[in-house]
Amino acid sequence: MIIGVPKEVKDHESRVGVTPAGVKALVEAGHKVLVEQKAGALSAMPDDEYQAAGAEIVGSAHDVWRLSEMIVKVKEPVEKEYKYFREGLVLFTYLHLAPLTELTDALLVNKVTGIAYETVRDRTGALPLLTPMSEVAGRMSVQVGAAYLEKEHGGRGVLLGGVPGVPPGNVCIIGGGIVGTNAAKIALGMGAKVTLVDLNLNRLRELDDIFNGRVFTVASNSYNIERAVCEADLVIGGVLIPGAAAPKIVTKAMVEKMKKGAVIVDVAIDQGGCIETAHPTTHSNPSYEVNGVVHYCVTNMPAAVPNTSTLALTNATFPYVLKLARLGAKAAISEDNGIAEGVNTYNGVLTYEAVAAAQKREWKSVTELV
Repeated sequence: MIIGVPKEVKDHESRVGVTPAGVKALVEAGHKVLVEQKAGALSAMPDDEYQAAGAEIVGSAHDVWRLSEMIVKVKEPVEKEYKYFREGLVLFTYLHLAPLTELTDALLVNKVTGIAYETVRDRTGALPLLTPMSEVAGRMSVQVGAAYLEKEHGGRGVLLGGVPGVPPGNVCIIGGGIVGTNAAKIALGMGAKVTLVDLNLNRLRELDDIFNGRVFTVASNSYNIERAVCEADLVIGGVLIPGAAAPKIVTKAMVEKMKKGAVIVDVAIDQGGCIETAHPTTHSNPSYEVNGVVHYCVTNMPAAVPNTSTLALTNATFPYVLKLARLGAKAAISEDNGIAEGVNTYNGVLTYEAVAAAQKREWKSVTELV
């Protein structure tokens, strides 16, 4: 198979879909890999390392897309990449289609097989390709939130860890999954007071054990959420429903009652966000204020640490890349239920129920189509 690795073009997106180590393994397995010039440069992976691993360096994105049977990316294509779509192309990347009707249209019209990292499942039912970036984003959310609490960034001027004689800042984390757990680790490490809200009582029990009672666990309901966010200096949104639009857990009315200069970091923003006042931002223009509350809603947070993020992501994605290359998409989908779960579009048909529900479209299971 011919695998293409284009340079990412989303704002300040500096990760890359395949590392030189991945190229070497693919070439040794008999595949051809086309890497766009400088695709890995911002992840500290220069062209000469890709060439030494056996890749062919290609000068333009147009040629990478045109000549490849499968494109391996990091982030969802942006509008200027839609022109590269064509029937039979396999696209393996994060897609986050639920809020992106135009991208969904483009994939369907051009009959692209779109396999989304965020909906691939393993044998246990977990989301192995979403996990590493959720770990990075969860840990970053506290670092970013701590910085935006500084007065220079419009925050309250609160040091999360406090100092002797001065209490620490309050961090409220909405969602006890991968993002929330990793956010809690960093917040505790910085000395903050941490409250974690989740709907699943068994998960709250697990978190109470994991953190040995150092995190205040709260059952999710509107009363408890309002109370927690009103007390918080930093609110982190980490709610996930795989492939679906994130539910609005924190309402506009709740945000209006928050402390002036408090900070919200909505990690769920690439699925529409779980804070009602949140809207997507970029690394170029990352924050804005609503009722005096600073909102940070960058949709590709892990791109700020591309070397770590690329290595973490490709550790998880590469076995799937290799399998798709070895078997071809159709056979891999038929053989591997986890890959089949990842298929969001196939030959002009929408194949993921949660995306269909978010966009009010018809859908069909990919297992009926292959």
